[in-house]
Amino acid sequence: MAALFQAAVPSVALAADRFITVASTTSTEDSGLFGSILPKFTGKTGIEVRVVAKGTGQAIDLAKRGDADVLFVHHKPSEEKFVAEGFSTVRKPVMYNDFVIVGPASDPAGIKGGKDVAASLAKIAQAKAPFVSRGDDSGTHKAELALWKTASLQPAKTEGGWYRSIGQGMGPTLNTAAAMNGYTLTDRGTWLNFKNRGPLTVLVEGDKRLFNQYGVMLVNPAKFSHVKAADGQAFVDWLVSTEGQKAIADYTINGEQLFFPNASEPGA
Repeated sequence: MAALFQAAVPSVALAADRFITVASTTSTEDSGLFGSILPKFTGKTGIEVRVVAKGTGQAIDLAKRGDADVLFVHHKPSEEKFVAEGFSTVRKPVMYNDFVIVGPASDPAGIKGGKDVAASLAKIAQAKAPFVSRGDDSGTHKAELALWKTASLQPAKTEGGWYRSIGQGMGPTLNTAAAMNGYTLTDRGTWLNFKNRGPLTVLVEGDKRLFNQYGVMLVNPAKFSHVKAADGQAFVDWLVSTEGQKAIADYTINGEQLFFPNASEPGA
């Protein structure tokens, strides 16, 4: 009996050690999405998913060093560059949500209900109302900088101190905006799961420029031989499968869907 027990121990240890590392944007973690869908994948395959949640830029750098098996982020130009440079062979669209501008209910810049995000940002700049930027090279930060550009503004170069770049993730950025009675750009998923809202509320939404697409890539095992290609590909395939897409769609907070699967849409 003892011999049988001892013989069983290594197989249990091996099963427990079957895992992949996913470098991912913070929004998939902070929104609660991973907490909802990853147990379903693990239950089906026996593969544990260990997430390293970083801003998109940092997640890409991690994958480029070979420190992840899968990359799951939300800045399509950076994702396409990652593939073009040979760090992956294919990018697959997974899902989308959107960005929103949140700020104090008192709204000193007068942007509430605006449908033109560039005009809203221009009003914030004109009012010199506090605006908190992630400043961390994340997908959200990249989107924010692109939106300022559409408004022909470069707030990081302005005087007056109203624009605060803090080099932090979405949670700390929202906390800082709440403490300062300031504005910020956030993905809707993280916002819906954020508890410490204080005076903040959604003020601007619905502009098509606030669209937020997510993509997934297997890190190229030809570049890094230690990449767990089979198990990593199993995760990629599950995310874009009917089962994975349903798991994403089924994740809600207070009845509100956070992410919208679109793996079947060409060019997404």
